[in-house]
Amino acid sequence: MGNSNKKELLSIASIPLIMTLGNSMLIPVLPAIRSKLGVTSLQVSLLITVYSAVAILLIPIAGYLSDKYGRKFVIIPSLLITGIGGLIAGLAAWWMDHSYVVMLIGRFVQGVGAAGAFPIVIPLVGDLFKKDSDVSSGLGLVETANTFGKVLSPILGSALSMVVWFLPFMFIPVLCVISMLLVLFMVKPPTKSSKPTKSISFSDYLAQIKTIFKNNGRWLYAIFAIGCVCMLVIFGVLTYLSDLLEEKAHVYGIVKGCLLAIPLAALCIASYVTGKVIGKNQLLMKWLIVAGLLLLAGSLLVCGLVGSTFLLLVFISLAGIGIGAALPCLDVMITEGIPKEERGTITSIYSSMRFIGVAIGPPLASILVKNSPSLMFYMIAGISILAGAIALFAIKPKKDEQAPLKRALA
Repeated sequence: MGNSNKKELLSIASIPLIMTLGNSMLIPVLPAIRSKLGVTSLQVSLLITVYSAVAILLIPIAGYLSDKYGRKFVIIPSLLITGIGGLIAGLAAWWMDHSYVVMLIGRFVQGVGAAGAFPIVIPLVGDLFKKDSDVSSGLGLVETANTFGKVLSPILGSALSMVVWFLPFMFIPVLCVISMLLVLFMVKPPTKSSKPTKSISFSDYLAQIKTIFKNNGRWLYAIFAIGCVCMLVIFGVLTYLSDLLEEKAHVYGIVKGCLLAIPLAALCIASYVTGKVIGKNQLLMKWLIVAGLLLLAGSLLVCGLVGSTFLLLVFISLAGIGIGAALPCLDVMITEGIPKEERGTITSIYSSMRFIGVAIGPPLASILVKNSPSLMFYMIAGISILAGAIALFAIKPKKDEQAPLKRALA
């Protein structure tokens, strides 16, 4: 990987970092927002959900446009729209007494922009590198940047909210401008291989996608489902943990942010290491996914049994390691398994499924916790076990991809 490629990759990695900050920064602030706006836990969780819900609908369209016109053509305007959405939400909170509805609208606009930002990063990395090892390493860095954003989010969100509770919203436009400038000036336009060789109609394009699903549906559906489960767990558990630290442990501000960052740091480190070691070995990827999901499920089951906040943090951190082992493998499998001409759309559908998990996680946690926190942990542990079973039986690596691991074990 050359120096120019490294600069491009670092610039691209700013997108998932900033997109994650724009959403996850709100998690430690949700209790304060609920208090300031006088809304319920379910209503405040919709500030996360509406962002994700609109992105779910628009991500496949953004993927199609990126395949047809190029990745930067979609990414740069999307970053601008994301910043505008954050500005709307922040100004509404600042200037209006009853700002909840306008803040939801701002988050809706932000979700429109998010649809064309991070989801396009995955195929863009696949376009930039020819070597499989460079692709897997690049995607590992992207997933690490995404996770590092989650690590930094609770700390930064808590710090900003100590100045004024709506400042995290106002910080989003600043971050988006930085990322937009980096991509604009540091990332070269994708090569011709990143776009179709000829223009085709949307109906013909859909027919191509249908053919891809017909030939690869089994493992694609499995990866979509697993990505959704991983995001559901992250955002659901962190939403619960944020409330728990304030209401029961009486931990606030930056200290709370640092505690929330611990399991995310474990996830981040696991993602980085996994991206470095997997290469193009699909058999290794499969077993890392299965093992990661089993570690996730086991940790969540224990979380349902313990009452100590310290032990809860320990086992949620173990759950984070499980997710961190799985995510880079999912990214590489779906990027390398699809032709470049259709890669943007397929990876965007995958990103949509991850956003579904983000959208479902916080409200699901809020509903289940009303009955019992243990019920919440047992429920999502069961979902994680199901995801592990799907990975075990639906993901079948090609035989020629198994040879490297067999040689390594010989």
